[in-house]
Amino acid sequence: MNKTVQRACQLQGSFKHLTQRHFRSYSTKPLTVLGIETSCDDTTAAVVTSDRKILSEIVRTQHHLHEPLGGIVPTLASTGHMQNLPMVVREALEQANKSINDIDCVAVTRGPGLPPCLSAGMNAAKTLAAVAGKPIVGVHHMEAHALTARLTTENAMGDHLPAPAFPFMTLLVSGGHTLLLQANAVGNYDQLGSTMDDAIGEAIDKASRALGLKWAQGRRGGPGVALEQAALKGDPMRYDSMLPLPLSEREWTKKIGFSFSGLKTAMMRMVERQNITNNEQGVADAAATFQSKCIQHLEQKLRLALDQSIKQQNIPLTALVVSGGVASNNVLRSRLEVLAASYGLPLICPPPKLCTDNGVMIAWAGIERYQAGLIDDYEITTIPKWPIESLKDVVAK
Repeated sequence: MNKTVQRACQLQGSFKHLTQRHFRSYSTKPLTVLGIETSCDDTTAAVVTSDRKILSEIVRTQHHLHEPLGGIVPTLASTGHMQNLPMVVREALEQANKSINDIDCVAVTRGPGLPPCLSAGMNAAKTLAAVAGKPIVGVHHMEAHALTARLTTENAMGDHLPAPAFPFMTLLVSGGHTLLLQANAVGNYDQLGSTMDDAIGEAIDKASRALGLKWAQGRRGGPGVALEQAALKGDPMRYDSMLPLPLSEREWTKKIGFSFSGLKTAMMRMVERQNITNNEQGVADAAATFQSKCIQHLEQKLRLALDQSIKQQNIPLTALVVSGGVASNNVLRSRLEVLAASYGLPLICPPPKLCTDNGVMIAWAGIERYQAGLIDDYEITTIPKWPIESLKDVVAK
């Protein structure tokens, strides 16, 4: 056996026995973690420390590749990751003024996500960790979004807030997920509700394409941001009667769950029948109405969940945390801040640039899991479909 590989295997055996107590006694200096994220189309890496300092962050977007095709193509995105990862990781280390020897742990997105994209990041992270003799932590993408609020937090006005203590309620809204959780501890989440069909971000993206909007450029870009920008000039009441509020039927009013497929379909039919794309103001009004309906649906189900948790079960929630790509929407933040305040809770969101997929959240989740003794083997593989509640099984072992 190669001496480097043999040494890595020996180290891996010792890593599995680390606990939070062992970590604290091992070193008084902050833990430094390299995070790698490739679950969708952005190739990102970051270096973060356990004293909540972001030393570096590098992002390579692929909007120019996928916009002409109308959406994310997994195999194309994977090829982009393989091309981008070497320099993205190198630049993250250089920006942090660190070498791989200075890194205490490598954290990488294990799932959920697009299979070929996850594999690109996982293979790179495992190879880097094994050769350098560093422990590896496989991170659940949605747990990373939830825990980012414990690294760096803002309210709707951009003011920095203290990190929320457990338990808190967290709404994760993105292109692939609409998930409402109660966060009890690292690796311990109770799912309160999820989407029954389309995720909110997917519905917004398709509504944006139906309106013929060009993707917003830059890091916080894409079709969803284009719709948000168009909605700024629109009247959210103009098409109110033509777009139904999801799950407003009597049998659904007392159930926590989300659905955006019907609203998306109604939007696409309305755009076609009303010939909206030929009128700039009509496009803005349709965007504003659709956005408002999406937020109203979230508000309705959040009230139901908060009533049950606080008023019926007396759970001492400390905050309402909202994260994921859609959480960068300023109208959403403002309206949910009012809702949270009505229950005596602060609304806590990561800064907008950390709402979208990023290496910072993976590195921070890796820190929290490492400190809890949740370290993985080099043999770990990706889990494209990964229920977040299953993390409890790992913690219990």
